[in-house]
Amino acid sequence: MAFVASLPSIRASPVPVSQCSVRFDSKELESIARLSAVRKWRVKNALGALGQWQLEVGEPMPSGAGSLGSELIKESNANPIFMRKDTKTSFQWRIRNLPYPKDVYSVSVAQKERCVIVRTTNKKYYKKFSIPDLDRHQLPLEDSALSFAHANCTLIISYQKPKEVMAAESELQKELKKVKTAHSSDGDCKTQ
Repeated sequence: MAFVASLPSIRASPVPVSQCSVRFDSKELESIARLSAVRKWRVKNALGALGQWQLEVGEPMPSGAGSLGSELIKESNANPIFMRKDTKTSFQWRIRNLPYPKDVYSVSVAQKERCVIVRTTNKKYYKKFSIPDLDRHQLPLEDSALSFAHANCTLIISYQKPKEVMAAESELQKELKKVKTAHSSDGDCKTQ
């Protein structure tokens, strides 16, 4: 069962809260850690219609899923896969299929652009990404909060969550506990 909830706790959002919605799927909430496994945003466009879902946290959908020509042209399985998976105390990004040793990678914060930059010294990989949670709360990026590790061809980048973000997430969890979800066994419409 999926439900859509507007987030009143995100006041510093660049988009008005009335135009934002987040989709949580009951299968997508990790019950043990109470962390969302997937976070998707959907913003109204200029005409007022809801736009496409924008994935913020979680694994991206396979590129060939649902397309007609997926069996003819397919993306290589060896390409790097970038995804975000948060923990309780840190934002975490994983880049799979990066076979180089740890000393080849350079992970830094670009203060002016408000983003994190990942690059290799052999110039085989370069990636810039922002941290939307910090942008929403209008918090600065700090070099000291950033760390990275490399294991099993996966680069794991961690950024320690500031206290303000952790407080907002705990408030959001309290609000989500108040929301009642409809539980149904099969989801089919009952007809007479």
